[in-house]
Amino acid sequence: MTTQMLAAKRGELTPAMRDVLASERISEAELLSGLASGTIVVPANRNHKTRKGSGVGRGLRTKINVNLGVSEDCCHVEGELNKVRRAIALQADAIMDLSTFGDTRAFRRQVVEISPVMIGTVPVYDAVARYGKEVGKITVDDFFETVRIHAEDGVDFMTIHAGLTQTAVERLKHSPRLTHVVSRGGSLLLDWMDANNQENPFFAHFDRLLDLCREYDITLSLGDGLRPGCLHDATDAAQIQELILLGELTKRCWEAGVQVMIEGPGHVPLNEIVANMQLEKKLCHGAPFYVLGPLVTDVAPGYDHITSAIGGAIAAASGADFLCYVTPAEHLRLPDEDDMKDGIVASRIAAHAADIAKGLPGALDWDNAMGKARRDLDWQRQIELAIDPEKAKTYRESSKPIDAETCTMCGDLCAVKRSRRILEGK
Repeated sequence: MTTQMLAAKRGELTPAMRDVLASERISEAELLSGLASGTIVVPANRNHKTRKGSGVGRGLRTKINVNLGVSEDCCHVEGELNKVRRAIALQADAIMDLSTFGDTRAFRRQVVEISPVMIGTVPVYDAVARYGKEVGKITVDDFFETVRIHAEDGVDFMTIHAGLTQTAVERLKHSPRLTHVVSRGGSLLLDWMDANNQENPFFAHFDRLLDLCREYDITLSLGDGLRPGCLHDATDAAQIQELILLGELTKRCWEAGVQVMIEGPGHVPLNEIVANMQLEKKLCHGAPFYVLGPLVTDVAPGYDHITSAIGGAIAAASGADFLCYVTPAEHLRLPDEDDMKDGIVASRIAAHAADIAKGLPGALDWDNAMGKARRDLDWQRQIELAIDPEKAKTYRESSKPIDAETCTMCGDLCAVKRSRRILEGK
C-alpha cells in the first residue's frame, strides 16, 4: 500500500491531490514537491470514503481545526453530531473527535461518515475510555490496538505524544513550571510512564506506529505533550527539549514514507510567537506546524477566542500552517454550538489575515471585492462577502437608516457617499 508522500515521490497524482489542486492556487509541480519533501501533508485515510482531499503546509491556505466530542459530564451524542454538521457549514477545514466517554467508536464512525473534511483523533484518550482501566494498567498492546481501530474507522490524522520521553520529563523536573503539564494526552502518558517506570510506549515502539500509519496512510500529528499552559512557562527547556525530539522523529516518519505535522503551543507571549515558529520550522525541517492558538494572555476567560485569534494570526503569518480553534468556553466548560461558531469565525479571521500577510496568491481578492462593494454602497453584496453573512445581515436589518444607501452610524454624513459624489460625480 502507498501513501500520499510515496506517491508524490514517484510523481503520481492521487485523487486527494487533485482535490487540493482544484481548491488551491498551487501548481502540480509545487504540490508534488511539497508532499515529497514533507513540507505539505494531505491527510487522507483510504477508509474515509466521504473525504475531499485537503492539504496543510507551504504555499497552501492556512487551515483551521475544530475540536468536539462526547465527555462523561456532557454525553449528548446528537448534540455533538450537530456540531459536526454546523462546523462543516461554517467552513472548518478539519474536525478532531476528542470523545472520552460512551460508545466512542460508534460516534467516531458517524463523524467520519458525514464529514467531507479531514478527521483527527487522539487515540490515547480513547484507550482510557475503551478499556476502563487505571491509566498505569493499560498495556502497550492496548494503546496500539486503539490506534489500529481509529485507523480502520477512517481517521485521517492522529495526535500522538511520542516526544514526551523520560529525558523530556527530567527537563521538566529540573525546570519547574507554573502549570506543569496541561496537555491531556501528555498527562496521561506521563501518568503511564510514572506508574510503570518505563519509556513512553509510542516513542519506544515508534516503528510499530509508523507501520500502522503507512498501512492506512495516516498522517501523524506529533503532539506537544509539554506545551506551555500559561505565559510563564512558554519557550522553556521542557518545551524545546520535546521539540528537538519531534524533529528527529519527523525524519523517521519521512524515511518510512509517512506524512507528519508538528503540534505547537499553547500559551505564548506576543513577542515570543515569531521565535517559536522559527524554532519549529528549523528544528523540524520545515514540516507543517499545527498550533493551538497561541493564546497571548492568560487573563481573558470567556474571550479566549480573541486572545487565540491574535496569536494565531501572528503565528500563521510567521510560519504556522494549521490553527486549532479556541472558543470563548476555553478553560471553563465544554463549548456549545454558539461557542463553536465564535471560535470558528475567530480562527478563520486569523487564518485569512495571515494568508494576506504571507502574500498567498489570491488571498487579497476577497478583501478587494468587499472594498468595491463598500465603495458602491452595495449592502447586499457586502453581506454576501462577509465571513459571517448571517450576523452581518442581522446587524444591518436591526437598525434601518433614513437613507437606504447609508447606515445609522453616519447617515447623511456618510463619507463614502460624499466622496463618490465629489470624485466620481455620483
